[in-house]
Amino acid sequence: MDKSPKFAVLGGGSWATAIVKMLTENLDEIGWYMRSVYAKEHLLNAKHNPNYLSSVEFHTEQLKISNDINEIISEADYLIFAIPSAFLSKELEKINVSLKDKIVFSAIKGIVPETGLIVGEHFHKEYDIPFENIGVITGPCHAEEVALERLSYLTIACADEKKAKLVAKCVSSDYIKTKISDDIIGTEYAAMLKNIYAIAAGIAHGMGYGDNFQSVLMSNAIREMKRFIKRIHRMKRNINNSAYLGDLLVTGYSVFSRNRMFGNMIGKGYTVKSAMMEMNMVAEGYYAAKSARLINEKFKSRNTPIIDAVYEILYNGKEAKKVFKKLTDRLD
Repeated sequence: MDKSPKFAVLGGGSWATAIVKMLTENLDEIGWYMRSVYAKEHLLNAKHNPNYLSSVEFHTEQLKISNDINEIISEADYLIFAIPSAFLSKELEKINVSLKDKIVFSAIKGIVPETGLIVGEHFHKEYDIPFENIGVITGPCHAEEVALERLSYLTIACADEKKAKLVAKCVSSDYIKTKISDDIIGTEYAAMLKNIYAIAAGIAHGMGYGDNFQSVLMSNAIREMKRFIKRIHRMKRNINNSAYLGDLLVTGYSVFSRNRMFGNMIGKGYTVKSAMMEMNMVAEGYYAAKSARLINEKFKSRNTPIIDAVYEILYNGKEAKKVFKKLTDRLD
Protein backbone atom coordinates (compact mmCIF):
# COMPACT_ATOMS: atom_id res chain seq x y z
CA MET A 1 0.00 0.00 0.00
CA ASP A 2 1.15 3.52 -0.72
CA LYS A 3 2.91 5.13 2.25
CA SER A 4 1.06 8.38 1.70
CA PRO A 5 -0.94 9.70 3.48
CA LYS A 6 0.80 9.04 6.78
CA PHE A 7 -1.06 7.68 9.79
CA ALA A 8 -0.43 8.15 13.49
CA VAL A 9 -2.10 6.71 16.58
CA LEU A 10 -2.22 8.73 19.80
CA GLY A 11 -2.55 6.75 23.00
CA GLY A 12 -0.78 3.93 24.79
CA GLY A 13 -3.67 1.80 26.03
CA SER A 14 -5.19 -1.45 24.81
CA TRP A 15 -7.37 0.04 22.07
CA ALA A 16 -4.52 2.21 20.76
CA THR A 17 -2.28 -0.86 20.72
CA ALA A 18 -4.93 -2.85 18.84
CA ILE A 19 -5.33 -0.11 16.23
CA VAL A 20 -1.58 0.05 15.69
CA LYS A 21 -1.59 -3.73 15.20
CA MET A 22 -4.35 -3.39 12.58
CA LEU A 23 -2.47 -0.66 10.73
CA THR A 24 0.76 -2.66 10.65
CA GLU A 25 -1.04 -5.23 8.49
CA ASN A 26 -1.19 -2.66 5.68
CA LEU A 27 1.20 0.26 6.27
CA ASP A 28 4.98 0.37 6.22
CA GLU A 29 5.20 3.11 8.86
CA ILE A 30 2.89 4.24 11.64
CA GLY A 31 3.49 7.12 14.03
CA TRP A 32 2.65 6.30 17.64
CA TYR A 33 2.43 8.76 20.50
CA MET A 34 2.88 7.16 23.91
CA ARG A 35 2.96 9.35 27.01
CA SER A 36 4.92 6.82 29.05
CA VAL A 37 8.68 6.92 28.49
CA TYR A 38 9.00 3.50 30.12
CA ALA A 39 6.37 1.95 27.80
CA LYS A 40 8.04 3.45 24.75
CA GLU A 41 11.50 2.17 25.67
CA HIS A 42 10.19 -1.24 26.64
CA LEU A 43 8.27 -1.56 23.37
CA LEU A 44 11.32 -0.64 21.29
CA ASN A 45 13.48 -3.15 23.16
CA ALA A 46 11.07 -6.02 23.82
CA LYS A 47 8.77 -5.40 20.83
CA HIS A 48 5.55 -5.37 22.85
CA ASN A 49 3.55 -2.95 25.00
CA PRO A 50 4.43 -3.79 28.62
CA ASN A 51 1.07 -2.66 29.99
CA TYR A 52 -1.55 -3.66 27.43
CA LEU A 53 -1.99 -6.55 24.97
CA SER A 54 1.51 -7.73 25.78
CA SER A 55 1.01 -10.81 23.60
CA VAL A 56 1.10 -8.62 20.48
CA GLU A 57 4.63 -8.52 19.07
CA PHE A 58 5.44 -5.63 16.75
CA HIS A 59 7.99 -5.24 13.99
CA THR A 60 9.39 -2.04 15.47
CA GLU A 61 10.91 -0.95 12.16
CA GLN A 62 7.32 -0.14 11.14
CA LEU A 63 6.81 2.14 14.12
CA LYS A 64 7.88 5.70 14.77
CA ILE A 65 7.25 5.97 18.50
CA SER A 66 7.65 9.20 20.43
CA ASN A 67 6.75 10.74 23.78
CA ASP A 68 6.46 14.09 21.98
CA ILE A 69 2.88 14.53 20.79
CA ASN A 70 3.83 17.46 18.55
CA GLU A 71 6.46 15.45 16.73
CA ILE A 72 3.98 12.68 15.92
CA ILE A 73 1.24 15.09 14.85
CA SER A 74 3.58 17.14 12.65
CA GLU A 75 4.61 14.13 10.59
CA ALA A 76 1.15 12.60 10.05
CA ASP A 77 -1.83 13.36 7.83
CA TYR A 78 -4.37 11.10 9.55
CA LEU A 79 -4.51 11.19 13.35
CA ILE A 80 -6.31 8.43 15.21
CA PHE A 81 -6.96 9.44 18.82
CA ALA A 82 -7.32 6.55 21.28
CA ILE A 83 -6.73 8.43 24.53
CA PRO A 84 -9.41 7.94 27.21
CA SER A 85 -11.83 10.86 27.08
CA ALA A 86 -11.17 11.76 30.73
CA PHE A 87 -7.53 12.51 29.88
CA LEU A 88 -7.92 13.90 26.36
CA SER A 89 -7.99 17.60 27.24
CA LYS A 90 -4.81 17.29 29.28
CA GLU A 91 -2.99 15.72 26.34
CA LEU A 92 -4.40 18.22 23.84
CA GLU A 93 -3.03 21.05 25.98
CA LYS A 94 0.46 19.88 25.02
CA ILE A 95 -0.17 20.53 21.32
CA ASN A 96 1.47 23.62 19.85
CA VAL A 97 1.20 22.67 16.17
CA SER A 98 -1.85 23.22 13.99
CA LEU A 99 -4.53 20.56 13.63
CA LYS A 100 -6.45 22.41 10.93
CA ASP A 101 -4.81 20.55 8.05
CA LYS A 102 -5.15 17.14 9.72
CA ILE A 103 -7.74 14.41 9.29
CA VAL A 104 -8.83 13.42 12.81
CA PHE A 105 -10.46 10.09 13.59
CA SER A 106 -11.71 9.33 17.09
CA ALA A 107 -11.45 5.84 18.50
CA ILE A 108 -12.48 7.23 21.90
CA LYS A 109 -15.71 5.94 23.39
CA GLY A 110 -16.73 8.73 25.67
CA ILE A 111 -17.50 12.38 26.33
CA VAL A 112 -14.87 15.07 26.92
CA PRO A 113 -15.73 16.05 30.53
CA GLU A 114 -14.47 19.64 30.25
CA THR A 115 -16.84 20.50 27.39
CA GLY A 116 -19.54 17.84 27.64
CA LEU A 117 -19.05 17.08 23.95
CA ILE A 118 -18.40 13.88 22.07
CA VAL A 119 -14.87 13.87 20.70
CA GLY A 120 -15.75 14.79 17.12
CA GLU A 121 -17.78 17.81 18.24
CA HIS A 122 -14.96 18.77 20.61
CA PHE A 123 -12.42 18.88 17.79
CA HIS A 124 -14.86 20.78 15.59
CA LYS A 125 -15.75 23.47 18.14
CA GLU A 126 -12.46 23.81 20.00
CA TYR A 127 -10.01 23.35 17.10
CA ASP A 128 -12.06 24.50 14.08
CA ILE A 129 -11.67 21.20 12.27
CA PRO A 130 -14.44 20.82 9.66
CA PHE A 131 -16.72 17.80 10.05
CA GLU A 132 -15.60 16.43 6.68
CA ASN A 133 -12.14 16.02 8.24
CA ILE A 134 -13.46 14.25 11.34
CA GLY A 135 -14.29 10.57 11.59
CA VAL A 136 -15.11 7.84 14.09
CA ILE A 137 -13.84 4.29 14.47
CA THR A 138 -16.29 2.13 16.38
CA GLY A 139 -17.03 -1.55 17.02
CA PRO A 140 -18.31 -4.03 17.96
CA CYS A 141 -14.68 -4.87 18.59
CA HIS A 142 -12.67 -5.61 21.74
CA ALA A 143 -8.94 -4.94 21.69
CA GLU A 144 -8.26 -8.30 23.34
CA GLU A 145 -9.86 -10.18 20.45
CA VAL A 146 -7.89 -8.13 17.93
CA ALA A 147 -4.75 -9.26 19.75
CA LEU A 148 -5.91 -12.87 19.34
CA GLU A 149 -6.76 -12.19 15.66
CA ARG A 150 -10.33 -13.33 16.17
CA LEU A 151 -12.74 -12.22 13.45
CA SER A 152 -13.96 -8.71 14.32
CA TYR A 153 -15.97 -5.94 12.66
CA LEU A 154 -15.47 -2.18 12.63
CA THR A 155 -17.61 0.71 11.41
CA ILE A 156 -15.73 3.71 10.03
CA ALA A 157 -17.86 6.85 9.99
CA CYS A 158 -17.05 10.11 8.20
CA ALA A 159 -19.00 12.70 6.26
CA ASP A 160 -16.39 12.35 3.50
CA GLU A 161 -16.87 8.86 2.06
CA LYS A 162 -13.39 8.77 0.50
CA LYS A 163 -11.72 9.36 3.87
CA ALA A 164 -13.88 6.69 5.50
CA LYS A 165 -12.96 4.21 2.76
CA LEU A 166 -9.26 4.97 3.11
CA VAL A 167 -9.25 4.38 6.87
CA ALA A 168 -11.35 1.25 6.39
CA LYS A 169 -8.83 -0.06 3.88
CA CYS A 170 -5.91 0.65 6.21
CA VAL A 171 -7.37 -1.29 9.16
CA SER A 172 -8.88 -4.18 7.19
CA SER A 173 -7.31 -7.64 7.21
CA ASP A 174 -8.22 -11.32 7.24
CA TYR A 175 -9.52 -10.91 10.79
CA ILE A 176 -10.89 -7.32 10.56
CA LYS A 177 -13.91 -6.59 8.38
CA THR A 178 -15.12 -3.03 7.92
CA LYS A 179 -18.09 -1.03 6.74
CA ILE A 180 -18.47 2.72 6.33
CA SER A 181 -21.12 5.14 7.56
CA ASP A 182 -21.92 8.84 7.32
CA ASP A 183 -23.48 8.94 10.81
CA ILE A 184 -20.54 10.49 12.65
CA ILE A 185 -22.54 11.88 15.55
CA GLY A 186 -24.88 8.92 15.97
CA THR A 187 -22.15 6.28 15.99
CA GLU A 188 -20.05 8.28 18.44
CA TYR A 189 -22.95 8.83 20.83
CA ALA A 190 -23.78 5.12 20.57
CA ALA A 191 -20.17 4.27 21.47
CA MET A 192 -20.51 6.49 24.53
CA LEU A 193 -23.94 5.28 25.62
CA LYS A 194 -23.22 1.56 25.34
CA ASN A 195 -20.63 1.91 28.10
CA ILE A 196 -23.33 3.19 30.49
CA TYR A 197 -25.56 0.26 29.61
CA ALA A 198 -22.66 -2.14 30.10
CA ILE A 199 -22.21 -0.76 33.61
CA ALA A 200 -25.92 -1.42 34.21
CA ALA A 201 -25.48 -4.98 32.93
CA GLY A 202 -22.50 -5.45 35.23
CA ILE A 203 -24.37 -4.10 38.25
CA ALA A 204 -27.25 -6.48 37.53
CA HIS A 205 -24.88 -9.43 37.23
CA GLY A 206 -23.07 -8.47 40.43
CA MET A 207 -26.38 -8.44 42.30
CA GLY A 208 -27.33 -11.88 40.99
CA TYR A 209 -29.82 -11.04 38.22
CA GLY A 210 -29.87 -13.77 35.59
CA ASP A 211 -29.85 -14.03 31.81
CA ASN A 212 -33.60 -13.46 31.54
CA PHE A 213 -33.32 -10.02 33.11
CA GLN A 214 -30.14 -9.21 31.18
CA SER A 215 -31.94 -9.80 27.88
CA VAL A 216 -34.75 -7.45 28.90
CA LEU A 217 -32.21 -4.86 30.07
CA MET A 218 -30.38 -4.93 26.70
CA SER A 219 -33.67 -4.81 24.78
CA ASN A 220 -34.68 -1.69 26.70
CA ALA A 221 -31.18 -0.23 26.38
CA ILE A 222 -31.17 -0.26 22.56
CA ARG A 223 -34.56 1.46 22.50
CA GLU A 224 -33.36 4.01 25.05
CA MET A 225 -30.25 4.59 22.95
CA LYS A 226 -32.41 5.16 19.88
CA ARG A 227 -34.51 7.79 21.67
CA PHE A 228 -31.45 9.55 23.07
CA ILE A 229 -29.57 9.78 19.77
CA LYS A 230 -32.67 10.73 17.78
CA ARG A 231 -33.31 13.66 20.11
CA ILE A 232 -29.78 14.97 19.63
CA HIS A 233 -29.18 14.21 15.95
CA ARG A 234 -32.15 13.24 13.82
CA MET A 235 -31.24 11.36 10.64
CA LYS A 236 -32.10 8.09 8.96
CA ARG A 237 -30.23 5.25 10.72
CA ASN A 238 -30.89 1.61 11.52
CA ILE A 239 -30.28 1.26 15.25
CA ASN A 240 -30.01 -2.51 14.79
CA ASN A 241 -26.78 -2.19 12.78
CA SER A 242 -23.49 -3.39 14.26
CA ALA A 243 -22.25 0.09 15.20
CA TYR A 244 -25.23 0.52 17.54
CA LEU A 245 -26.83 -2.77 18.65
CA GLY A 246 -23.77 -4.93 17.96
CA ASP A 247 -21.46 -2.68 19.96
CA LEU A 248 -24.00 -2.53 22.78
CA LEU A 249 -24.27 -6.31 22.99
CA VAL A 250 -20.55 -7.06 22.99
CA THR A 251 -19.89 -4.40 25.63
CA GLY A 252 -22.81 -5.53 27.77
CA TYR A 253 -21.99 -9.26 27.68
CA SER A 254 -18.27 -9.74 27.03
CA VAL A 255 -15.80 -10.83 29.71
CA PHE A 256 -13.39 -8.32 28.11
CA SER A 257 -15.71 -5.38 28.84
CA ARG A 258 -14.11 -3.08 31.41
CA ASN A 259 -17.42 -1.23 31.90
CA ARG A 260 -19.27 -4.45 32.65
CA MET A 261 -16.44 -5.39 35.03
CA PHE A 262 -16.72 -2.02 36.76
CA GLY A 263 -20.49 -2.41 37.09
CA ASN A 264 -20.09 -5.95 38.38
CA MET A 265 -17.90 -4.64 41.21
CA ILE A 266 -20.49 -2.00 42.09
CA GLY A 267 -23.21 -4.66 42.11
CA LYS A 268 -21.13 -6.77 44.49
CA GLY A 269 -20.86 -3.87 46.92
CA TYR A 270 -17.63 -2.08 45.95
CA THR A 271 -17.63 1.68 46.28
CA VAL A 272 -16.99 3.66 43.10
CA LYS A 273 -13.56 4.67 44.36
CA SER A 274 -12.51 1.16 45.33
CA ALA A 275 -13.73 -0.31 42.02
CA MET A 276 -11.77 2.30 40.08
CA MET A 277 -8.63 1.66 42.12
CA GLU A 278 -8.79 -2.09 41.48
CA MET A 279 -9.21 -1.74 37.72
CA ASN A 280 -6.12 -1.23 35.58
CA MET A 281 -8.12 0.42 32.79
CA VAL A 282 -10.51 3.35 32.52
CA ALA A 283 -14.25 2.61 32.61
CA GLU A 284 -15.47 5.29 30.19
CA GLY A 285 -19.07 4.68 31.21
CA TYR A 286 -18.48 6.28 34.61
CA TYR A 287 -17.77 9.68 33.03
CA ALA A 288 -20.36 9.10 30.30
CA ALA A 289 -23.14 8.64 32.85
CA LYS A 290 -22.66 12.17 34.17
CA SER A 291 -22.40 13.67 30.69
CA ALA A 292 -25.51 11.84 29.50
CA ARG A 293 -27.41 13.14 32.52
CA LEU A 294 -26.38 16.72 31.71
CA ILE A 295 -27.38 16.26 28.07
CA ASN A 296 -30.77 14.93 29.19
CA GLU A 297 -31.27 18.00 31.35
CA LYS A 298 -30.37 20.25 28.43
CA PHE A 299 -32.83 18.55 26.08
CA LYS A 300 -35.40 18.04 28.86
CA SER A 301 -35.45 14.31 28.13
CA ARG A 302 -36.91 12.13 30.89
CA ASN A 303 -37.37 8.77 29.23
CA THR A 304 -33.96 7.29 30.01
CA PRO A 305 -34.53 5.09 33.07
CA ILE A 306 -31.34 3.01 32.65
CA ILE A 307 -29.06 6.04 32.35
CA ASP A 308 -30.85 7.60 35.34
CA ALA A 309 -30.39 4.45 37.42
CA VAL A 310 -26.66 4.21 36.71
CA TYR A 311 -26.21 7.92 37.47
CA GLU A 312 -28.04 7.64 40.80
CA ILE A 313 -25.83 4.75 41.89
CA LEU A 314 -22.51 6.19 40.73
CA TYR A 315 -22.93 9.87 41.56
CA ASN A 316 -25.63 10.11 44.22
CA GLY A 317 -24.53 7.09 46.22
CA LYS A 318 -27.91 5.40 46.03
CA GLU A 319 -28.08 1.73 47.00
CA ALA A 320 -27.93 -0.41 43.86
CA LYS A 321 -30.55 -2.92 45.06
CA LYS A 322 -33.14 -0.22 45.70
CA VAL A 323 -32.43 1.60 42.43
CA PHE A 324 -32.66 -1.59 40.37
CA LYS A 325 -35.86 -2.64 42.11
CA LYS A 326 -37.44 0.57 40.84
CA LEU A 327 -35.81 0.13 37.42
CA THR A 328 -37.29 -3.35 36.97
CA ASP A 329 -40.78 -1.86 37.24
CA ARG A 330 -40.03 0.52 34.35
CA LEU A 331 -38.68 -2.06 31.90
CA ASP A 332 -40.84 -4.09 29.54
